[in-house]
This record gives sequence, C-alpha cells and structure tokens, in this order.
Amino acid sequence: MPKETQIIPTFSLQEAQKALETHIKNLNTEGRPTDLYAPIEYIMSLGGKRMRPLLVLLGYSLYDSEWKNAVAPAIVTEVFHNFTLLHDDIMDNAPIRRGQPTAHEKWNENTALLSGDLMLIKTYQWFGETIPSDKFPLVLQLFNKCAIGVCEGQQFDMEFEKRNDVQIEEYLEMIKLKTAVLLGFSLELGAILGGAKPYEAQQLREVGISAGIGFQLHDDILDVYADPKTFGKRVGGDITENKKTYLMLTALQKEKEAGKTQEDKNSLQNWINKTDFDETKKVKAVTEIYNNLNIRGLTEEKMNEYFETSYKTLQNLSVRHENHKRFLKQFLMQIQERQK
Repeated sequence: MPKETQIIPTFSLQEAQKALETHIKNLNTEGRPTDLYAPIEYIMSLGGKRMRPLLVLLGYSLYDSEWKNAVAPAIVTEVFHNFTLLHDDIMDNAPIRRGQPTAHEKWNENTALLSGDLMLIKTYQWFGETIPSDKFPLVLQLFNKCAIGVCEGQQFDMEFEKRNDVQIEEYLEMIKLKTAVLLGFSLELGAILGGAKPYEAQQLREVGISAGIGFQLHDDILDVYADPKTFGKRVGGDITENKKTYLMLTALQKEKEAGKTQEDKNSLQNWINKTDFDETKKVKAVTEIYNNLNIRGLTEEKMNEYFETSYKTLQNLSVRHENHKRFLKQFLMQIQERQK
C-alpha cells in the first residue's frame, strides 16, 4: 500500500482573525460591581487590528502548525494591550478610541483607571490559566520585562512633553519600549509555545521589535496625513499637543541646520511655543512646514529601514515550518502599508 502523506495544516490570516474575535466575545468579563467590569468588555469590543494576538499565532505557526492551540494565550496579549490603552487615554485626555468615546469619557476617569488595574490583574490570571506549567516561569519572566518596558516607555513619552532637548535617538528608544517590545514579546511567546529553541524565540522577538518601531513611525505619519474618515481618531492630534514625534524632531533638526530660530513666525518652534492658537490653523501650518522639509519622505525612509531589518532577520531565522514565514512577512507588510 502507498504510504499516506501527512497533511500539515496551513496558516490562514482570515481564519486566525475569526478565531480570535470568537474567543474575545466569549471572554468572561462579567462581574460586580457592573461598572468595574463593563469598561473591559467595552474596550475589548471596539475591535482594532488584533496585531499582538495575531503575532502570537504567527510565531507559533512557524514551529507548530496547530496554531489554534495558542488562541487562548494569544488573547491575553490583547487584554494587556487594551489595559495600556485604557490608561494611556486617561493620561492623554483622549476623547476618541477607534471611532468611539474612550472609557473615561463614557464612564469617568476613576472607573476607567480601576478597570484598567483589573485588566492587568486578569492578564496574569489568564496567562496562568492558559500557558503550560513547564513554560509558565519563562513566559512570566519575559512578560514582566516587557510590561516594565512599556511603563518606562510611557513615562519617557510624558517626560518628553516637558523637554525641549529630546534627541531623535531618545525618541526611537522610547517607542521601542512603549510599543515595539510588546510586538516582540508576542512573537516570542508564540515561538516558545510552539516549541522553538530559546535562541530562535529571541531572534523572533527581534523581528517584532524592528517591525514595532517601524509600525510606530508609520503611526506618526498617519497622525498627520491619514484620511480623517478612516483613521478612527483625531488627525493632527500630535501637532496640536506638541507631541515629540519623529516628524517633529526631524523638522526641528532641519530648521536648526537651516539657521531658523523661534523668532521666525513661520518656524516650527514658534508654533510649538504658542499657548493661544486655533487648532485647525496650527495643524495646517505645521503640516505645511513638514511638506516643505520633506519630513514625510524622511520618516518613511526610516520606517522602511526598520521593516527591512525585520524581514532580513526573519529570512535568516531557522524555523520548523519554513513555508509559514511568508504568512508572517505578509502580515508585517500589511502593517507597513496600512492607511489607518
């Protein structure tokens, strides 16, 4: 009799997204007092790219084709991510998240703060319930390092608002901590659960970190240049709030090289110094400064550098299912080219 050919399940991004959404809908977020738990269900139901849990599944699929086994722990990375958003929105006084009122607007700041605290506790609880006991100590150690990095990045981000001497290198380190380390951890978690060797999981983490920095640079671009109808939050918010983004820091550097000072009424620094201004006029004026200095092009170049580093690291990575690399690269390319 002919030998049977083993059919190895392939990865489907659409199927993975469907599995994640189904699991999120079935998350047990009910409890009393109702207003403590309701914001958790609310923010988790607002959708989003589900990038972090998808990266867990993609990382897992490189070493074990039965990626559905990792759906439950993958969701926990999304819970942690949404916890950070709940608190970030309070700190940023953001009115909108994914096109809907933020939790602190819908309830109040104290309730949103406490619900965020509960989400962090649930993160540890659900990791403990979904990760095999032999892998849990390592995952816990890596997650703690990641979570600390996210908090450090957020604090740096807030401190940068008060500083006028922030360097581009400092900004890149800040977004690595605030955004990229969680993407790196998500891929690393998937690899560990899939049976990767420690050094393989670490390399995969670097794939996520490089892509994560590129992702945040793209987010900086979209905050200025996205279509307001599809972006899901206020376009130009970074400009209005004088956020130290790659675009702003690069523009300030270019103006300094050109000899422009804050006394020049058309300079970026002059607009930053204004305390009484029309938001629409400021966004328009600063965007024009960016256009004249080719800031968008320069930021896109830097963004593409990080994504290319991510792709090269992935290409050189040793995995069990080599053909599944294309699914991860395809997903990262979608992130690189997204418009919202």
